[in-house]
Amino acid sequence: MNQKDGSTYRAQELYGDIINLPHYEPKNHPRMTLYKRAAQFAPFSALTGYGEAVEEVARYTENPADLSEDQMEELNYRLDILQSRLDTGPDIRVTYYKPDERKAGGAYLTVTGKVMKIDKLKGYLALADGRQISLKYVVELDMDM
Repeated sequence: MNQKDGSTYRAQELYGDIINLPHYEPKNHPRMTLYKRAAQFAPFSALTGYGEAVEEVARYTENPADLSEDQMEELNYRLDILQSRLDTGPDIRVTYYKPDERKAGGAYLTVTGKVMKIDKLKGYLALADGRQISLKYVVELDMDM
């Protein structure tokens, strides 16, 4: 008896009762696709989120500028004029500093729109589109005078 015949005979002896049975198919859930099976063995990223963290650190932010006394007086003068013209819903262009929500610093934004309300006690300027801009961050205010 040669080696091949001996091993075949041995396998038949040990597993003969199950060797010719059909492959088991589960009844409760469908067979996994080859794509999903391959994904189980795909390489994984040990540093999940590292790329996003590097991008966040590299993102540029600015610090708020300090206005001089003259600039603050000019800004207050323009706010007073704007307050007196609120009934006409004047169009303005305002530049303001917006603090960043995730890290130190922020960015300067310039928007245009119609002014609906100025609340100096609460410290904001409300535009018709629903935006509220903090007066302490306004650095420039332009309107038709």
